[in-house]
Formats: sequence, C-alpha cells, structure tokens
Amino acid sequence: MSTKIAVTPDRIMQLGLAFWGSKTLLSAIELGLFTMLANGPLNAEELTGHLKLHPRSARDFFDALVALGMLEREGELYRNTPETDQFLVRDKLTYLGGMLEMASERLYPFWGSLTEGLRSGLPQNEIKTGGQGLFETIYGDPDRLRLFLGAMTGLRMGAAKAIAEKFPWKDYTTLVDVGGAQGGLLVQVCLAHPHLSGTNFDLPVVGAIFEEYAASNGLSDKLKFLPGNFFEDPIPSAEVITMGHILHDWNLDEKRMLLDKAYRALPEGGVLIVFEALIDNERRLNAFGLLMSLNMLIETPGGFDYTGKDCSGWMRNAGFRETRVEHLIGPDSMVVGIK
Repeated sequence: MSTKIAVTPDRIMQLGLAFWGSKTLLSAIELGLFTMLANGPLNAEELTGHLKLHPRSARDFFDALVALGMLEREGELYRNTPETDQFLVRDKLTYLGGMLEMASERLYPFWGSLTEGLRSGLPQNEIKTGGQGLFETIYGDPDRLRLFLGAMTGLRMGAAKAIAEKFPWKDYTTLVDVGGAQGGLLVQVCLAHPHLSGTNFDLPVVGAIFEEYAASNGLSDKLKFLPGNFFEDPIPSAEVITMGHILHDWNLDEKRMLLDKAYRALPEGGVLIVFEALIDNERRLNAFGLLMSLNMLIETPGGFDYTGKDCSGWMRNAGFRETRVEHLIGPDSMVVGIK
C-alpha cells in the first residue's frame, strides 16, 4: 500500500515571503552591522546604541539574523559568522557587500515594479520616471560609481578565482578585460600567474578607482588602465580577452557586435572568455541566471541573460573555430572561444 505524500504550502510561503529575510540582511549591511562586529562581539544594548536603532525591534532584528545564519550569539553577545566576517566587513579586500549595498539602495525598490515590467517590456529603474539609464545614472555619480564597481568585484570574485585556477594561463602572457570595472578579475589572475600583464579597458571615469584597487593588491606594475568605450572604440589586442557580466546588459545585435569586435582584436589562436551566470541549456536549474535575466528587464532597455549554447552559437557566427562551456563556481560558467 503506497503512502500518500502530503502536499503543503511550505515552499510557496517561504518563497513568497523570502523578501523578509532578504531585506533584513540588506539593512544589516546598510547599517554597517557586520563591519562593527569585526572589532569584537557586542550585546544587543551596545549594538542598538552604536547603530542608532530604536529599541522596539532591535533585538528581533539581531536574533532574526542569528536564525538566518548571518550572526552567531553566545549568551548575550553577538558576533559575525565566519562567512559574514570574511565577506561583509567593508574594509576587507574580500568584501562582497558592494553588490548587496546596490541591491538595497536601487534594486529592492525597482523590483517592486516587476509585474509592470513583464507587461510592458520596459525598464523599471530611473528611466521609468524620466531619469537617465542605468549606466548614465551610475557613472555620472562618483559615490554610486564606487559602490557599483565594488558590487561588480563582489559579483565576479568567485568566478574570477575559478578562472585564475582553471584556464591554462601558462600558455599566454597578455590579457585585456573589457569593462573590467574595479579590476577584480585582473587582480585575481595576475596574483595567481605573475608572468601575465593585464589591461582594463573601461570608461575613463573608472581609471582612478581601478588604479587604487590594483595598487592595494600590489599590482601597479602588472596592470594598466586604457580608457575607452567598447561601443565606439576598437577593443585592444591581447592574447586573451575577457568579458565578465558584460554581454547580458545588451540586446542581441549589440551582443553580436561586441563578439565581432573581440574576434577582430585577437591574434590567430587567441582566446575570448565570456563569463557570467549562464542559464543552463534546459532552462530549468540555474534560478540565479534566470532571475538575473529578469533583473536585466528591470535595469536595461534590451538586455537579457542566455545559455552557454546560445553564446557558443554567437561566437561561431563571429568566426571562432572552437568553443567550449565550463562551469566555474555557483551559478557562474564561462564560454571559451578560440580564434
């Protein structure tokens, strides 16, 4: 006799109210809670005072973070977990909170209009109220730009370390990262492979932030900045060209154009590496990649994420003779094209 499995609403309710936990974490980052606790454990009263919180819900806030696995509590004292201490303390080079700071400041309210975006096909960010687009808004504000570039470093960090480990860099000496932002990929690759020299090809306003980050990692002599616009200017030549979390910002024609430009910039035998949260070919498993594509709806006029198979096809149409897709870490994979 078979046992009937009970159907419950647990998964529905957990997902439907997942924003409760998400916003609790985002507020903790915004308040600098984890950075404060890097100096040592504190009790609820001390945290409440230092963070300038109202006492009504402060203890619930701290204990919710304990229940969510973001804090530890021993007796009356709260401390960071190993993960939050490593990745959410602002003055550490391993800080990944930039992406989450941007999510709290910008994406959280914009995502409230997802239904409207699905119906209209139009962005739901600043453009909706007559403002400038995503990149114009961010790159025109020094504070937002620094936050965004830090976010890109955080978003790319796991993939950058995996690329440094998995790609055969011993066979190459020069690397150009297109739209390299703060320099997270270049830093990780050149730290792991000192024989390499790298160039960040990005908008002029990024230069000082990149050079500061390269210097903080002791790589000023290995890394240089080349200002330019990858829509208007040729992509600089190198043996390896990388594009991380770049293609998904643009529509299909723009994606193809960027791949064509990369192909022309490579020598024979050169390599293009495209990496981001590639959607699995069956479009069933990589929820992060699919949600990232919805984020492109929120943020851009025509951007969308794609599968490894999609990107391989576009690369071959651009002239690449060989392509392969390789998983990196978490939701991220890379497509490697050889000229």
